[in-house]
Formats: sequence, C-alpha cells, structure tokens
Amino acid sequence: MNQAIAGIDAGETRSHNPATGEDIGTLPNTPFEDIPRIFAEAREAQKGWAAKSFAERRYHVQLMRRYIVDNAEQIARVISQDNGKTRMDALATEVIPCSLACKWYGHNAQRVLRSRTRSTGSLIFFHKRSAIERVPLGVVGIISPWNYPLSIPFGEVVMALMAGNAVLLKVAAATPMVGRVIEEIVDAGNLPPGLFHHVVGSGGNVSTAMFRHGIDKIFFTGSVATGKQLMAQAAETLTPVSLELGGKDPMIVLEDADIERAANGAAWAGYQNAGQSCAGVERIYVHESVYDEFVSVMASKTRALRHGADIDFNVDIGSMTTAKQKSTVEAHLEAAVRDGARIVAQSRQVGEHDGLFHPATLVTDVHHEMQLMREETFGPVLPVMKFSTVDEAVALANDSTMALTSSVWTRDLKRGREIASRIHAGVTTINDHLYTHGLSELPWGGWKESGLGRTHGEEGLLEMTHAKCVNWDLLPARRSVWWYPQDEKAYRSLLLALRFGSPRDALEFVWTSLRLVPFLLRRWFTPWKTGG
Repeated sequence: MNQAIAGIDAGETRSHNPATGEDIGTLPNTPFEDIPRIFAEAREAQKGWAAKSFAERRYHVQLMRRYIVDNAEQIARVISQDNGKTRMDALATEVIPCSLACKWYGHNAQRVLRSRTRSTGSLIFFHKRSAIERVPLGVVGIISPWNYPLSIPFGEVVMALMAGNAVLLKVAAATPMVGRVIEEIVDAGNLPPGLFHHVVGSGGNVSTAMFRHGIDKIFFTGSVATGKQLMAQAAETLTPVSLELGGKDPMIVLEDADIERAANGAAWAGYQNAGQSCAGVERIYVHESVYDEFVSVMASKTRALRHGADIDFNVDIGSMTTAKQKSTVEAHLEAAVRDGARIVAQSRQVGEHDGLFHPATLVTDVHHEMQLMREETFGPVLPVMKFSTVDEAVALANDSTMALTSSVWTRDLKRGREIASRIHAGVTTINDHLYTHGLSELPWGGWKESGLGRTHGEEGLLEMTHAKCVNWDLLPARRSVWWYPQDEKAYRSLLLALRFGSPRDALEFVWTSLRLVPFLLRRWFTPWKTGG
C-alpha cells in the first residue's frame, strides 16, 4: 500500500471544513529521517517502471480511472469538505477531469513519447542518421495548491507515471484529506511498491528536502511569490522546475457579443470555486455600447446566486478555503471602494454559518491603478470596466504582470481569433473561459509572472522527460574528414565539402563531387599510418 509516510515535521497536519469549521481529520507529518529511504525506494522502483512498456503502464493508470469513476461521489464529498467548494463544483472541475486525464495520457503517451527519426540537415552528412528519444526524468516532485487539490496534482501524477517516472507528491497543508484520496486512487492502480509517495508537511520543508536529496524536477502550482522562492532554491542545484503561478485574467466583451452567454460565462468563471481559480475571470472589459446592458444582466445573475455550506445541493458557491485569502479579497475590495468603486450586486447567503464565506460581488467604476485591477484577488469579485476601441481593450488586457488565460466574447469567430492572437496569455478562449484546464489534450501554462513551462497535453508529457539524441554512422568508415591527422589535403577537402553542401549551381555540385568523393573514400577506408 502507498500510504502517506508517517510528515517532514514533527506532529501532524489537521484539516477543518472551511465552510463549517468541522474537524475532518489529520495526517501524520513525514519525518526528515524518512526522506533518504523514500528517495532510495523511489529510485529503485523507477528503474523497473521505466523498463515497462507503455501498455503496461496504461494498465495501472486505467485501474485508477476505474476507481475514480466508481467512487466519484465519495471523492467529490471529501474535496468539498476539505476545500469548501460545492460537491457539484468538485465533481465538474476535479473528479471528471481526473478520469479524462487517465484516459488521454494512457492512450496517447506512447504516440507522443516514441522515438522519432530526425532527418539529415545537409548532404555533407548523408551517411549519418539520428533519432530523438524521450527518457524519463527519474524521480519527479509535485507540489500542489489547495484551490484544486485533486485535479491539479493528479493530472501531473498520471503524466509522470506514463512517462516512466517515480513520484513524490506534496499537497497543500490546507487540504490534506484530498492527499489521502490521491493515495487511495493510486493504491487502486496497484503500482510497484515505492513508485509513489505522498509526503506530508510544510511546503518549504518539503521542497528543501527534495532539492537536498536530488529530485530530478519539481512541478509547482501556487503563488507568484512562492514560485520565485522555489526557483531561487532550484538555481543552487540547477534543478529544473515547471511553475504554474498566478493569473489576473481578462475577459473582453465586444459590441456584438451574446450578452446573455457572456454574463453566464463571467458568473461561472469568476465566481466558481469562490473565485479561487488562477485562470478564472478577474477583470472584465465591456464595449461602451453594451456596457450598461451587460452590467444590468450580470447584476441580476449575481443577486440570484446563493453562497453557503453545501448541505443538500442548496447553494451555488461554497466557502473560501483559507482565512488569509478571504482577508486579501476583503482588503482589495475595501481599497477599491475607498477609491471610488461601486458594489453593484452581491449573492445572498443561505443558512447561518461561521465559515469563510465571501459573497459573489459585482463592482463597477474601477480604474487600472486599483489593486483590484492589478493584483491577483483570487476571490469571488468581478470588476467591470468599459472600453471604446479594440486597441484600448487589448492594451488594458495586456497591462498586467501575469499572462495565464483570457477570453474574447463575440459572435464573429474570425474577429475573435484575430483579437485573441494579440492578447498576452497562455490560453485565450472565445465565448468561454477557464474550462480548458480540464482538457487533457491541451497545454496549460502562462507567460510573464504566470510561470514557466507547460503541463497537460503533449507539451506536458514532454516536460516529464529528457530529450536524448542518438546518432550513428551508416558507413563502416575508419575516420571522418575532420579527424587526425590534420594537413593541407584535409583542409582543402573541408573547403570542397562546404561548397558541396552549398553549391551555386548544378555544375559546381558535380565539380565538387568529382574532387571530393575520391578523397573521402581514401580518408574513410585507408588506415592512418602513424609511422610508429
């Protein structure tokens, strides 16, 4: 059984339901003295795992998929209790994407990671052949956040396993019980002992231990500040990292947009998961001709939403996950209101609870100097700003230190794609937002301070491997032209080879060939007589 190792600190990690305050469980922290053993087990198990075929690895991954499908309701319930989101939210954005990930990576890893022949780039090397192979990294570290505690790490676990790696997983301290769920899913896959480990403890201690013991790569999802700290640590050992960090994601609503769809999409992508989505809508720019209509429709939908504890599918929005994040949201909103922003509409609370709830909030009369428009709020607050021209909208959208996702809303798909190409973002969707994280076939990641590297899709699988070039010679030659001994004949032959590879015309090609080939044959197949 791949149980959580008994955490990297003394004591235990305790979990409380942020919506109700209920104590829902604890996990023991992983002691420092266990880390060498964990790494040794992982490295030994990885050797055998890398030798398995893709079909054999897929078999284990599909066992995990079967467990996810058969236990979907229980998994969604634990996520809801640990994170605070609703069960509907947990099922749609976490459980289902994990099942899809098992299927897509299981069936596509071999195609993406197979050895590929690379064509010869010049006639000079007509006798050479090359192949690019994808080699597993070894032991991969995955450090995941609390906002999507299942779908973010599990997709990377599956990618790592299908690529032939061992995995050390560290989930967020705020959602440890989802870490236990991942253990149960992996156990169902019946992996070789030691191939997967769930390490429990504080993020800083775990990352330090990973670097100290030679982790081969770390995949981190979290805040910009923590990502920068991790990158600085990685620089000391030149450990590669993949960083998926924050977002301040814009939504542009053009004058020809379907306002009903745009408002529905903004409500879901902005308020879903209590706004705690790095790829959720954080800024809305609406053309001045439809601004009033959009705000009116959006306000109506915001007021219709219900927030509270998910007792009997009676709410649309759950609680926030941490008190610290709730305080950040409140501070951004209060500062904006002091600077002239206006709260137009808010959701209504269902029931009396002491949880970490913040109402879905629609805000107008904002400007680009506000924290609300520049820093990641990461909460259920949607500021709306009008624009006059597309150039202005694109400039506002790109006026950010982050570039994760974005969206354009229009009935004209051609125009929408043209505008999308101008927006700084790793993902731009047209008439939708946020959902592509759940599509295993598409790459995920951003520019600027939104991170480095990509997960998901073919690009994510490639990030789980080293590129290795294997090159060979078709001829049984004894030496190449540029090998020893060096003399004028060899020098002149290299000049001929240069012209042979880049002739002015057919006549020069024939002329250089007739002079070069005899020398090459002698050079290749005549022994080097050293006179010794």
